[in-house]
Amino acid sequence: MEDRRYVNLARIQGDQQIPEYRIAEDARIATDAPIDFALGLVSSLLTAIIFIQILWNVGGGATLPILGYGIWIPGYLVIGVTIYSGIVTIAMIVVGSPLTRVIQIKNQAEAELITAAHLLREVGEGGAPKEQETEVGRGLALALQRTLAQWRRLCRQLMRTTLVSQGNALLAPVMGLVLCSPKFLAGTMSLGELTQAAAAFTLVQGSFNWLVDNYGRVADWMSSLERVGGLLLLLDQIDHGVSSAARKEIPAVVGSVKPL
Repeated sequence: MEDRRYVNLARIQGDQQIPEYRIAEDARIATDAPIDFALGLVSSLLTAIIFIQILWNVGGGATLPILGYGIWIPGYLVIGVTIYSGIVTIAMIVVGSPLTRVIQIKNQAEAELITAAHLLREVGEGGAPKEQETEVGRGLALALQRTLAQWRRLCRQLMRTTLVSQGNALLAPVMGLVLCSPKFLAGTMSLGELTQAAAAFTLVQGSFNWLVDNYGRVADWMSSLERVGGLLLLLDQIDHGVSSAARKEIPAVVGSVKPL
């Protein structure tokens, strides 16, 4: 409100227009989510530390034939789960990289739809000229069309990330069994050890792939964080512009606009 900042914000083209419709929700997500993420990361770290030891001891080492030579690899299941988790995480980052931007655009479209609906209500209640009803109605229809388009785009992007996360959930247990099967078939690993190693493999990769399972929440948090941070940056730019203009018009006045 200070120095009519809201007027200058309304003239800016971009995703920081009409921030009042989502600022409370964006601020809540931007501040609450890191606490949940920290707890989840600590839990995943503890799980990984505990079950890596089991995976190392139960799986043991293995000889990998390369170019006619046998190369001994200690703790090969730990190395395997690390490589597998890295591949899945990279795949999620590549596939889900547009998600943060898609969420930002969708939130902006929703805010514009709310604004258009409020304008139509003002016309109906007599707060605006009746002659504007047709124009405001077209604006509302256009805002609704844009919102639905952005929701469809979001759904398509969520389908891609879901394919990666659910594909990993189905593939991880099988991958553990595949890596353990050579030793089981050779008779150096019992059925109980095979089951235990495969279960430990699944738990360790789940800890390593925390980002894969929580990518949607992380993208939502980054979207809100960038929106709140972008708003603060724009307010600083507006303050700088107002202060510069004031110094040019009144050189004797020293000072600047107080920050938000």
